Amino acid sequence: MGYKKEEMSVFQWHPAFYGGMQIELAGEKENLIFENEHQLGTKPKEVDVLIIKKNPEIEIQKNIGRIFRTYNIVEYKSPTDYLSVDDFYKVYAYACFYKSDAQSVNQIKAEEITITLATARHPRELIKHLETVRGYEVSGENGIYYIKGDFFPIQIIVTTELSEKENFWLRYLTDDIKEVETAKKIVSEYEKHQNEGLYQSVMELIVSANSETFREAKSMCQALKELFREDFEKEYEEKFERIRIKGHAEKLIELVCRKIAKGKEMPLIAEELEEDESIIKKIYNVAISFAPDFDAEKIYKVIYDK
Repeated sequence: MGYKKEEMSVFQWHPAFYGGMQIELAGEKENLIFENEHQLGTKPKEVDVLIIKKNPEIEIQKNIGRIFRTYNIVEYKSPTDYLSVDDFYKVYAYACFYKSDAQSVNQIKAEEITITLATARHPRELIKHLETVRGYEVSGENGIYYIKGDFFPIQIIVTTELSEKENFWLRYLTDDIKEVETAKKIVSEYEKHQNEGLYQSVMELIVSANSETFREAKSMCQALKELFREDFEKEYEEKFERIRIKGHAEKLIELVCRKIAKGKEMPLIAEELEEDESIIKKIYNVAISFAPDFDAEKIYKVIYDK
C-alpha cells in the first residue's frame, strides 16, 4: 500500500482479497458498503479496503467482522509481503486521517472506527512489538487476533490460519497450496459458485499462483478446463461475432497476414484496418505461427474450430 502498491508483483492479490472479503461477508452484505482502495485526501494515500456499516446498530456476526463498527479500515498484505511494525503505525495514522478528512468537524466519530490488518504470514515481530512496546494484550485463535488496550478496536487476521469451514476463500488465498487434494477441494467448492463473478476472480488468482499443484492434479485438469471454458468461449465468441456475421473473416485474416509480411506490428495493423485490437491480436498471434507461408484457411480453422 502507500505510494507504490506491489507494482512488481506478478499476481494481483489485492483485487482478489477485496473479492474474498465480500465473499466472506456476503451473508450481511445488505448492511455493508465496500470501497476498494479508498483514497484519503487529495494525495496518493489509500486504504486497501473500507467497509462501512449502513446501520451502525446492527452487529456483524461473521467472525472476521465481529469488531466492526461504522467505519472499518482494512490493510492487506499479500503472501509475497509481510505485515511490519511500520505498517501498523501507517494504518493507525490512516485511521486518524480518515476521521479528520470528513466534510464537517467530528462528522466521523473516533469511537466508530476500527482497524483490521490482514496478512498471509504470521506477524511475530509486530505482535511482539505491540505487547512489549505498546503494552497491548494480544489474544485470539483460528487466525483472528484481537488487540486490546487501544482506543480503536484492532484485529489482525492471518488468512492462512483461518478456519476452512468459516473462511474458505480467504484461507486459500495463498501461493502455498502444496497438496493435490487441497486443490481438488478448492475446485469442488468453486463449482458451486462458478457463475458468480467474485468467486471467479478469487479462483483465477489461486489457480495462477499455485499452477504447479493444479497441474499435478491430472484427474482434475479437465474439470478446470470445463470450469473456465464457458467464460473463455463466450468472451471470444462475442468479439468475433461481428466478423462472422459480415462473412469476411478470411478476408480480414488475409489483410492481417499481408501487413505482418510487411513487418508491421499488431497495434498498427489494428489501427490501419480500423478493427478492435483484441480481434486483430487473436488473428495476429495465430498468423505469425504460419509465417512466411500464410494460409488464411488454416488460420481461420485454428481460430474458429472448437
